[in-house]
Amino acid sequence: MSGLLVSDLMSWPVVTAAPDLSFKELADVLAKNGIAAVPVVDSARRPIGVVTESALLARYDRRSAGPEPSVFASRAHRRLWAQAHGRTAVDVMETPVHTVRRDEPLAAAARWMVEAKLRRLFVVDGFGALVGVLARRDVLAVFLRPDAKIKEMVERSVLQQALWANPAKTSVRVDDGVVTLAGTVDSRSEALRAEQLTEVLPGVVGVRNRLDYARDGQEEAGVRR
Repeated sequence: MSGLLVSDLMSWPVVTAAPDLSFKELADVLAKNGIAAVPVVDSARRPIGVVTESALLARYDRRSAGPEPSVFASRAHRRLWAQAHGRTAVDVMETPVHTVRRDEPLAAAARWMVEAKLRRLFVVDGFGALVGVLARRDVLAVFLRPDAKIKEMVERSVLQQALWANPAKTSVRVDDGVVTLAGTVDSRSEALRAEQLTEVLPGVVGVRNRLDYARDGQEEAGVRR
């Protein structure tokens, strides 16, 4: 994902909800647009919360029945009750909103999604206004890049531009996103760098390093995996 920004893969425009949108209207927005969550934005389009399907279904949870929980009840229980009895977006929305800047590296955003187990990140500009949404499926779309495109990218950006390798002495093969580097480069450090640069390219699933090298200071051998 090297070089890709969040803005390269985010989806836009984004369906939003006003804070005073009614419960029924919220359900209609989710159903009509085939989405599982809708961000709630203020007058400046800054996200202030998220309404999810789970939040709307809270009123069917048996734990939400009965009178309002006391201040001694758990925060989760009090929140569930509030969502179950809420009538507008601001009543049932979940906070905080997980946002990411549009100019952030895609790799960093993807790492955060994995580590925090997030389904989506809402994308904002420098003023905090909503400009897009980055879902897991958007990130996974990177791995649908055709093998031919990946091969071309490795040859151009890694072997030619980064290493200045002799095209006649190197070759690249890509099978289902797995890149095989073969041939000869000048040094062991170049062979290792070629692998490192290749494995972070968009669409690359794995790297098999079959590059040999002419020198390595103390040892002369090939780097193979």
